[in-house]
Amino acid sequence: MKGSYEITVSNAKIHYNFTIRRNITIIKGDSATGKTTLVDMIRDYYEAGDDSGIVLICERTCRVLEGRNWRILLDGIEKTIVFIDEDNSFLPTNEFAEAVQKSDNYYVIVTREGLPNLPYSVEEIYGIRESGKYASLKQTYNELYHIYGRTDYREPVKPEYVIVEDSNAGYEFFKGISKREECSVISAGGKSNIFGELIKSRAAQILVIADGAAFGSEMDRVMKLIMRRKGIVLYLPESFEWLILKSGIAEGKELKTILEKPEEFIESSEYLSWERFFTNLLVRVTKDTYFKYSKRKLNEVYLHENISPKILRDMVEIEL
Repeated sequence: MKGSYEITVSNAKIHYNFTIRRNITIIKGDSATGKTTLVDMIRDYYEAGDDSGIVLICERTCRVLEGRNWRILLDGIEKTIVFIDEDNSFLPTNEFAEAVQKSDNYYVIVTREGLPNLPYSVEEIYGIRESGKYASLKQTYNELYHIYGRTDYREPVKPEYVIVEDSNAGYEFFKGISKREECSVISAGGKSNIFGELIKSRAAQILVIADGAAFGSEMDRVMKLIMRRKGIVLYLPESFEWLILKSGIAEGKELKTILEKPEEFIESSEYLSWERFFTNLLVRVTKDTYFKYSKRKLNEVYLHENISPKILRDMVEIEL
C-alpha cells in the first residue's frame, strides 16, 4: 500500500480528522487525551457500520487489531489502515515487527512507550489536541531536526563531538568533510547506540546525525536526556541518501516528483521504512555514473569540494 490517506471519524460528541502518509504512525499522550476513544470509534464503526452512530470517511478500510488471535486476524487483512491500542502485549514483540514488515497495510499504533523493533519516523509521532467537540492529531516531533537546550539559539552550532548513527557511507562522509581539529566525529554503529554515546560523552556541544525516517523509537529517551542537559543538537534528515538525492547531484526523470511526495511511490510491503527506499533509489539513479553510490563504502567523489557543499545545503547553522 502507498499514498496518503485522510481519515475523518465522528459521532455526536467528538470529531477526529487527520492524514497519515507512512506505513507506521504513532499516537502518544497521557491518559484522557482521546487516544483510546479514537480506537474505540474505529472498532465500533467496523463492527456495526452506520448503526454504530459513527461516521467514518476514508478511501481505505479502517479496523482495529487486538487480542490473542492477532496473528490469525492479521494474515487475512490487506491494504487496510490498522489501528492498535497500547494494551496489546504483542506490540513490542519481534513476531509483530516481522508481521508488519511482510504486510501491505498501514498501522496506527497508540503507545506511550517506544517500539524499538519498528523503524518509524520522527515525523509520524503525534499527540491528540482537543478543542471543543473537535480533535485532531498534532505532531509531537514535527521537524527534520531539532535544537534542544538552547531556546535563544542564534549563532551557528559548532560541535565538539559528532555522533553519526551510520557506520558506513554516511559516517565516512561526515568524518571526511569535518575541517575543524577540535571536532571529533564517531560512529554509533546503529540508532540504539546513540543514547549510550550521549551518556558517555562529556563534550559541551554535541551533534547527533541520524536517519529521521527510522529514529522515532529513540526520541523519548533522547529527549528526556536533552531536557536535563544543554548542548545537544539533533540533526535528523530522512536519511543520508535523501540528502544526496535532494542536493540535485543525482539526476532522474521522476526524481523531483518522488522527493516532493515520497508516499505516492513507496510501497509499504517492499519498504518497512523510507530510508531503505531512498538508498535503493540513489543506487539506481547513480548506477553507471560518476556518482555511483554504495552504502557500504563512500564514493570519494561525494567529498569533492564542489560536491559536498551541495549535500550539506539543508544542514543550516551547523558548522563541522
